[in-house]
Amino acid sequence: MRVCTIQPSYSTKFQDSDRIFQEILHDLDACDGSMDLIVLPEYSNVPAGARTREEMRTSFQKYGEALEQKAAETARRCDAIVALGGLRKTEKGLRNSITLIGRDGSVKGCFDKQHLVPFEKNIYGLDDSYTKEPSVPEIIEADGIRFGALICYDTYFYEMYSALARENPDVILLSSYQRSDPHHVLELMTVFLAYNTNAYVVRASVSMGPESPTGACSMVVSPEGKVLMNMKNETGLGVAEFDPHAHFLKPGGYGRPLMKHHQYIEEGREPWKYRTAGPAVVLSDRLMPYPRICAHRGFNSVCPENSMPAFGAAVASGAQEIEFDLWATKDGQIVSIHDPTLDRVSDGTGKVWEHSYDELLKYDFGIKKSEAFRGLRILLFEDILKRFSKQCVMNVHVKAPDNENPLPESTVTSIIALIRKYDVTDYCYIMSGNEAVLKQFLRFAPGIPRCAGAGSDPYADLVDKALRNECYKIQLFKPHFKFNPPEYIEQAVRKAHENGIRVNIFYSDDPEETKRYLDMGIDTILTNDYQRNKLA
Repeated sequence: MRVCTIQPSYSTKFQDSDRIFQEILHDLDACDGSMDLIVLPEYSNVPAGARTREEMRTSFQKYGEALEQKAAETARRCDAIVALGGLRKTEKGLRNSITLIGRDGSVKGCFDKQHLVPFEKNIYGLDDSYTKEPSVPEIIEADGIRFGALICYDTYFYEMYSALARENPDVILLSSYQRSDPHHVLELMTVFLAYNTNAYVVRASVSMGPESPTGACSMVVSPEGKVLMNMKNETGLGVAEFDPHAHFLKPGGYGRPLMKHHQYIEEGREPWKYRTAGPAVVLSDRLMPYPRICAHRGFNSVCPENSMPAFGAAVASGAQEIEFDLWATKDGQIVSIHDPTLDRVSDGTGKVWEHSYDELLKYDFGIKKSEAFRGLRILLFEDILKRFSKQCVMNVHVKAPDNENPLPESTVTSIIALIRKYDVTDYCYIMSGNEAVLKQFLRFAPGIPRCAGAGSDPYADLVDKALRNECYKIQLFKPHFKFNPPEYIEQAVRKAHENGIRVNIFYSDDPEETKRYLDMGIDTILTNDYQRNKLA
């Protein structure tokens, strides 16, 4: 297979667009019938640095259709497959893609960039809706060759390499800019990609100029990590030849049979040792849309509150968010229980913090709900995280023996350490009515979001409290409404939203009341009966 990469020059000056586009067309004309695969860089139909959405759309309108026609014409003329990196129009908006064009000039399929940089979302306004759903890496087969693809920023997400490898690609198309990385890093990353996916990687980029130590490096790398061609900062065509079906086999450990590198890795993979991923992972708290219904203490109308059955029933029923309460035991363990005392929810007595964790395990936390739940034990915060991290957003109500004074620092740091251990900083927020506790979490872990809850004063302004403690949510407390005028909720919601603060309300177990709260603009409603109050 004879492969050709096209590497045009790059300019930050938008007025150079016509010149560079002509350069790309000239390079396509220079391709000939000896070539089997021609690969163009990212944003080939936005040929110079577009800094605004208007410039980007102007480029796409001017060059998009013309380049696609030229690529199809080149495919037919050269009897070659063409991989066109650039914007493409979809029903949901423009996407950064690689369009694979067959030898007959027809489109065989498209690969979409899976990780958009903030500029692409916030300035260009590209569609990223597809990136919020679980997916399997796309494979497009043409001429008996299995093609996979990564686009620029995708190459920094090494966890994608394993997913690609499992699809057994022969060739990975890599259309890129990557203008700021030095040459040795670009080569290192491309070699790493080829070796870990056991595929040939064909990388096409743009030249930053003959003297630049960064960017460019259109190249071809074999599955065993050999660089077959590297253009560095040259412009024009780079050519290499290889057999796409000649994969690299290595010993699966010393003295063991030969296998692909990713097969050797998969034999010993321990996925729970690092970041969770996959279809069970929901959107993070800041990405998950509103309004929401939060299962208060889990689905506690049918299961014992703050229990594994309650949380499991809620998540299995579709709850995007659960709420639970945390206390520290006498020996510093973090457990989930609502009340400061044991009596209401267990066959134990006394204060939570007067018992060690081992002592609490002697009590039954299910029998008070129903004989069917006899034998349930108190949950550690870590038990909840082990089972439900990233499967829902967590409203974590941190409680203190004294509602006016701070917690022991060891309690705060223990909670923070567990949140970081299970990588749920973006999937939880600390809720407390105790301002001293909010200040502690702001001091020790400002990156973990906070929610200002109601304290003992029913007249306190929760928005002011949130602003003082850099909280991005408040949680209204229904029992306090009787102390305030009828328009209290509307005023609180309006002030909160004017300050960029989301509003929770505790609570509603009645569907009609839930609807009224939603109509008032409440963002999240806590409920004890998730099934009756879930969103339609």
